[in-house]
Amino acid sequence: MHDSVVRIFVGYDRRIHVASSVLAHSITEHSSLPVSVLPLNLRNMRDIFWRDTDPNQSTEFSFSRFLTPYLSGYSGWSIFMDNDIVFLDDIAKLWALRDDRYAVMCVKHDHNPTEETKFLGEKQTRYEKKNWSSVMMFNNAKCTALTPEYVNEATGLQLHQFKWLGNDDLIGEVPASWNYLAGYTKGIETPQAIHYTDGGPWYPETENTEYASEWFKAYKSANYCQVADLDKLNQMTKRSLGED
Repeated sequence: MHDSVVRIFVGYDRRIHVASSVLAHSITEHSSLPVSVLPLNLRNMRDIFWRDTDPNQSTEFSFSRFLTPYLSGYSGWSIFMDNDIVFLDDIAKLWALRDDRYAVMCVKHDHNPTEETKFLGEKQTRYEKKNWSSVMMFNNAKCTALTPEYVNEATGLQLHQFKWLGNDDLIGEVPASWNYLAGYTKGIETPQAIHYTDGGPWYPETENTEYASEWFKAYKSANYCQVADLDKLNQMTKRSLGED
């Protein structure tokens, strides 16, 4: 794929399809370059992802994200990001930060949550480099250690702490504005991508989280249909599915 196309892999969880859909829309709406957005749906990946569910994982894509270089043919660059994110700026600006000195680039958070649980009552785990892997730019040719066999057999810490690189000097840094942790990140006046790491506005418990309004704007835009009345369209959908 040509470098002028931004290749993006998005975490997908069947419990919250709306999150990955709104994220994809927010990316395409703001981008000045063509984008390719591929959801990492485990139902489409049975031949290359077979590991059992880990008791510490909170999403379906906790580990499958590390198959991004393999799915990219270990060539060019690709971006992975969690689904609980909304973009407010042009992803081409992030894409322009690629630096061939590095194997992977990310925001190097110092994130130490004190809560015991997060969205859907999932366990809040704490570890070094937490949330570094929630948005990653992969220089795929330098990530050949991430084979399907390794991703299926490695521990969570080996993957999320980038042990597969063997050298932290291969991890480049991008500005925190590209992975702004709602409720945590400080000192950033203009976030470029909001990450609702403790639970997105689609949950009643976190509907008033920081920058929730930005997600609802993106949701409304993603469901806009100029040639139809959305309320009537929803009514038609309910009738068609026998939900009236």
